[in-house]
Amino acid sequence: MARIPQAVSSEVSSSTTQFKVPQLRTAKEKMLANYVPIFVMLPLGVVTSDNVLENPSEIEKQLKQLRAAEVDGVMVDVWWGIVEAKGPKEYDWGAYKSLFQLVQKCGLKLQAIMSFHRCGGNVGDIVNIPLPKWILEIGESDPDIFYTDLSGNRDTEYLTIGVDNQPLFAGRTAVEIYTDYMKSFRENMSDLLEAELLTDIEVGLGPAGELRYPSYQQNLGWVFPGIGEFQCYDKYLKAEFEEAAALEGYPEWELPDDAGKYNDKPEATGFFGVDGTFQTEKGKFFLTWYSNKLIEHGDQILDEANRIFLGCKVKLAAKVSGIHWWYKDESHATELTSGYYNLNDRDGYRPIARMLSRHYAILNFTCLEMRNSEQSAEAKSAPEQLVQQVLSAGWREKIEVAGENALPRYDATAYNQMLKNARPNGVNRDGPPKLRMSAITYLRLSDDLLQQNNFTIFKKFVKKMHADLEYCPEPTKYYNPIVPLERSKPKIPIEELLEATKPMKPFPFDPETDMKIDDDGGSASFLGRLIRKVFSIFKW
Repeated sequence: MARIPQAVSSEVSSSTTQFKVPQLRTAKEKMLANYVPIFVMLPLGVVTSDNVLENPSEIEKQLKQLRAAEVDGVMVDVWWGIVEAKGPKEYDWGAYKSLFQLVQKCGLKLQAIMSFHRCGGNVGDIVNIPLPKWILEIGESDPDIFYTDLSGNRDTEYLTIGVDNQPLFAGRTAVEIYTDYMKSFRENMSDLLEAELLTDIEVGLGPAGELRYPSYQQNLGWVFPGIGEFQCYDKYLKAEFEEAAALEGYPEWELPDDAGKYNDKPEATGFFGVDGTFQTEKGKFFLTWYSNKLIEHGDQILDEANRIFLGCKVKLAAKVSGIHWWYKDESHATELTSGYYNLNDRDGYRPIARMLSRHYAILNFTCLEMRNSEQSAEAKSAPEQLVQQVLSAGWREKIEVAGENALPRYDATAYNQMLKNARPNGVNRDGPPKLRMSAITYLRLSDDLLQQNNFTIFKKFVKKMHADLEYCPEPTKYYNPIVPLERSKPKIPIEELLEATKPMKPFPFDPETDMKIDDDGGSASFLGRLIRKVFSIFKW
């Protein structure tokens, strides 16, 4: 079955799919083509580190509140550190099964994240869920299984991609561990998959579940807007780089030693400064290798996920981080340390989108709520242009794009920005809009969100995402059907992936949404002004 386009601009629609939009007769049918489903992230610790569904009666009450607000579904982290905590291949899905059944009982759909990272040490991490103890014990004797910076600091948040294919874990490689976990998930949740409770399986591919390197860890002292550090100095990645450099004919080339420290500014370093190393042949070789490793990592694990969930009525997804600071600097320093080789003359995101396209995977992007005017000038931040670039890259590669806010917001300004990005050229009252995101996930369910004034404005936001229509339980009616997952297409040669680095102008976005939430100047408006004031103080 052909997939339904989320973008039907003249440039995109010609080859996005063979799907033919049915004849739309009524005004409601035409407006439904503009409907964007809304999901809400559940609390990070909804299942405790001891693998217990905490306070199910309270969770049920909150889920029913979301359903009454016409929310389409919820998203939940399914933590590796909880499920496989007792030992290799000793899985305990009981608490998650109970949670999923509760979600089903409340009439909501579900996005499940295969969370292969640690919770704790990132912005917004309010609980601590480490990697499985047996993994950490292996790391005690071989600390190089973790990402490592130039100074030798180890990050125990996620296994280095250098061990993706190293049989260091009771005979298994890291990829085999992730694969076995997803196989067990499918087997244990088969009834709920068959019931079509799950809409997306988002595969965690790095720290915070994002396809990136852990270049800006708070637990190592990073503070915004530091440039972060490269994370490739473990012995496995170091050996891979040395081999790659030798094959290129430069055995004397080594990993960068001039890229500065976590909280430096670009101009303070030899690598990112004016006429810096990043512009030399050696620097370009390193950055290409560093970013390609990340793409290969995502490609390999998504290929396994596709095999596992083949035939299920579910979509795969992968998250890309919204690294908006230093975006207006010539070096794009923090993007580079994170593995996104994105410069003014090189698109670092479209190759990722092209890789995702072979697996029919959704590109999930963050920082949809942010405006340039809310950021400090010294950070040279441009979240609006970054969002525009990344979403355009996804649409050009003919894949679905989804997204979320990076920080909790309860004000009309943030909601209006998300509405604009969901339909960048507004509503089309005669059928599908020119551009449309496939879904928005709101971060996050909390007592603050459910506070009366905040929840009132949130419900307006949901209504506007639904194009002023009532909740629609059938995605086919808004041209976003969930079809049986097809087998991944053939592997894309690296040369073809790199062709996508050629920069192109992003699709034009309207300056404001045409589905704006009315800000009545009341408490929600006051809260929005207060939040923006706090942002300006802390320069986030």
